[in-house]
Amino acid sequence: MAKNDLPAEIRAKYEPVIGIEIHVQLNTLSKAYATDATEYGAHPNTQISPVSLGHPGTLPMFNEKVLEAAVKLGIACNCEIRELNEFARKNYFYADLPKGYQITQDKTPICNGGHIEIRDAEGKLKNLNLTRIHMEEDSGKSSHDIDPFNTLIDLNRAGVPLLEIVSEPEFRNGEEAYSYLTEMRKLVRYLDISDGNMEEGSMRCDVNISVRPVGREKFGTKVEVKNLNSFRNVQKSIDYEINRQISVIESGDKVVQQTFTFDAARGKTQLLRDKEDAHDYRYFNEPDLQPILVKQDYIDKVKTNLPPLPKELFTKYLKLNLSEYDASLLTESKEIALFYEDIIEHTENYKAAANWMMGSIKSFLNEKAIHISQFPLKAATIGELINLVDKGIISNSAANGDLFKALIASPNASAEALAKELNLLQESNSDELQGWVNTALAKFPEKVAEYKAGKKGLTGLFMGEVMKLSGGKADPKMASKIVIQTLEK
Repeated sequence: MAKNDLPAEIRAKYEPVIGIEIHVQLNTLSKAYATDATEYGAHPNTQISPVSLGHPGTLPMFNEKVLEAAVKLGIACNCEIRELNEFARKNYFYADLPKGYQITQDKTPICNGGHIEIRDAEGKLKNLNLTRIHMEEDSGKSSHDIDPFNTLIDLNRAGVPLLEIVSEPEFRNGEEAYSYLTEMRKLVRYLDISDGNMEEGSMRCDVNISVRPVGREKFGTKVEVKNLNSFRNVQKSIDYEINRQISVIESGDKVVQQTFTFDAARGKTQLLRDKEDAHDYRYFNEPDLQPILVKQDYIDKVKTNLPPLPKELFTKYLKLNLSEYDASLLTESKEIALFYEDIIEHTENYKAAANWMMGSIKSFLNEKAIHISQFPLKAATIGELINLVDKGIISNSAANGDLFKALIASPNASAEALAKELNLLQESNSDELQGWVNTALAKFPEKVAEYKAGKKGLTGLFMGEVMKLSGGKADPKMASKIVIQTLEK
C-alpha cells in the first residue's frame, strides 16, 4: 500500500495536527540592526558592513521600520501588541551568521494571539489562531551546488529583517495550509511590508506535522518539514507526511521526531536529520539593544494610516451586491483592488466595473504581460465607458471592442468624442430602428410565423439580424421593444 494512497476508512481513524511557522522578509531599505542595503540579487557579499560581519566593538542599531511593519501586521491579524519589547540572542552554530547568534525576541514577542480567517477544504470560513509574531534577523545564504568541494556563503542576506509568524496547531490538511499561506501573503502585500515571494526567499515556511487517533487530546510525535519553496509544495508535503505517519503507526512502528525536506520531483518527504528532544539553542538578553516601548498612541497612528485590507474590501464588495467569486478575484491583488476602487469613484454600476476589471482589462494585461500599474488608461476613463453604455450612448460590445482599442492607442482622448469620431454612437432614432426591424423580419417570414404561433424565443434571432444590419449601432433596448411591438401587431 503506497503511503499516498491510504484507504479512506484508515485515514478517517486519525486526526492530523499541523502548525506552521512563516518567516516574512521585510522590504526595508536597510537591515534590521545595520545600515547595509537589502536589495535582492546584488553581487555576493557586497551589502555588508562591520556590524553585519560581527566585528568586535560594533554595536547594533534598531531599524524603526521593522517596528512599524510588525505593528501593521499585528493590527491586521487582530493581535495583542506588547508595550515592552526586549531582544534576545539566540545562540547556536550559524555558518552563515558571522557573529554566531541571531538577534530575535524570546519571551517578549511584539504580537501575541490573533487570527487569520481562511476557507477550509469544504469552502467554509475558519479562524486559524496565531501564537505570536516576533521581530528578528535573517541569516546569510549557503550554496552547496556551485563548487563541488566547498560551500559558498553570501552574507548579503545576513541581518535582513524578518517577522516570524507562529500559528497554533490548528490546521488539519494541506489545503488549509495552502489557503492560510495565500491569505498571509496577500496581507503582507496589502500592508506593503514584503513582496511575499517564496521563490526569492522573502517568504519561507516550516511545518510541524503529527497525527493522533480521533478523540485523543495528546498530540502525536511531530515531524518538521523545512525548506519549502512554494505553497503547492507545502500542501503536498503535508498531505504526504500525514499518510506516511498513519502508515507507520498502522504497521506497528512509532513515528520518530525528525526533520525532513520535500522532494518535489518524487512527491515525497526526505530525511534531513534526526531531531533531539533537547533544545538546540540558548537564549539570553541582548545587552546592546535597549527595550522598545510601543505606546497606544503609536499603534493608533499606524492603524490610521493602514491601507484598506482584503477582508474589509471583500465585505464591502458583497454589500455592493457583487458575488463572492467577483469579490475574491478583485481582492486577490492590492493593485487590482485599488484600481477597481478608483473606477467606482466614477460610476455606480459596480457589477459592470467588476466585469471590466476581470474581462477586457485583465485580458489586456495578460496579452501584454504587464502589471496593472502599466495599464495605459485611467480609472476615470473606464468609468466613463461604463456610463456611456448605461446611458445607451454606445453598446457594450462597441465599448469593449473598437472603442477600447482606440482609447488604448489614445489614452488621453475623451471616450464619447472618440466614439463619435469612430461612428460608434448607438442609433436610438425610432424611424431608423423601425427600418432595420422591418428588414430583419422580412428576411425570415417563416420564423415570424413560428413566433406568432407561440415560439417567443425567436426574438433573439431577429435582434441579432437588427444589430447586424445596424453595424452594432442600434440601441438594444429600444430595438428589442420595437421588434416585439412589430411582431405583436
